[in-house]
This record gives sequence, C-alpha cells and structure tokens, in this order.
Amino acid sequence: MASSLKVGDLAPDFTLPSSDGRTITLGDYRGKSEVVLFFYPKDDSPACTAEACSFRDSHEEFLGAGAVVLGVSSDKASDHQAFAGKHRLPFPLLTDTKGALRALYGVPKTLGLIPGRVTYLIDRNGIVRNIVSAQLRPLSHISETLKALEEIRGRDQVRPN
Repeated sequence: MASSLKVGDLAPDFTLPSSDGRTITLGDYRGKSEVVLFFYPKDDSPACTAEACSFRDSHEEFLGAGAVVLGVSSDKASDHQAFAGKHRLPFPLLTDTKGALRALYGVPKTLGLIPGRVTYLIDRNGIVRNIVSAQLRPLSHISETLKALEEIRGRDQVRPN
C-alpha cells in the first residue's frame, strides 16, 4: 500500500466511473472547486448509510462553500446506483472495485479487514487541506470537514490578490 497522504500533500489524480454514469476525474475540479472525497466501506451498511445521508443532508452547505462531494467504495456501479437512488444522494459515488484508489491514497483497513473510512478535503489547487479518519465515528466526518472548509474559505477570502 502507498504511504498515507498528509495535509499539504498533492492529492493523486484519478479517473473512476460514477453512480450517475459519468466518468469522474479529480483534475477536472482543479481551479474550480474544493473536493470532499470520502472513502467508506460498503453501500447500505448502517454506518455507511448514516454517513452518506449526513453528507446528503449537508450537501447544500458544501456547495455553498464551493465544494463538491464525492463518495468512494469498492461496490459495483449498479450497487452505487441503487444506494444513491434509495437514499436520494445528490453527489456521485465512485466505483473503486479493486481498491486501487484506496491504496493510492493510503486509506488503512480497520483490524486489517474492513475498508477504512477516511475523508479528504482537497483545495482548488489539488492540495490535501484536511483529513478525517474515524471508522467508528462516521458522522464526525461531515462536521469536521465543514469546519475545515469554512476555515479554508475564510483564509482565501482575506488573502490579498
């Protein structure tokens, strides 16, 4: 597995299929918006459903702060489509069936078995600005990431041109 990303690192670019039929490339957001990239273990598991629905419920806040939300798990595209439809998720879920992106980002497994739950906040320049890693606290990802996003946006607004 690749070494874990740290705050200040350049986020590795990727291209993956999404639940809405598009192909998503991280680099397409460069210079346009922040990206909230959250890795979760499995569609329709209780904790993952709670996490995804919390991102859904805060989606307007993320958009208002200039960020897009992207979820990633190893589930098949058809599973993502069903999960997203069932829970009215307004953001794409990316299919990383072989775990290549998870490995590239260095997302650890819990107890060596369960795919990790990690959220990365990536700024408009492609730099990792915040990381939340809490397998057993899925809802903390939303509040902590929103707080970090607000801090980034506040710093960017006071920066002279």
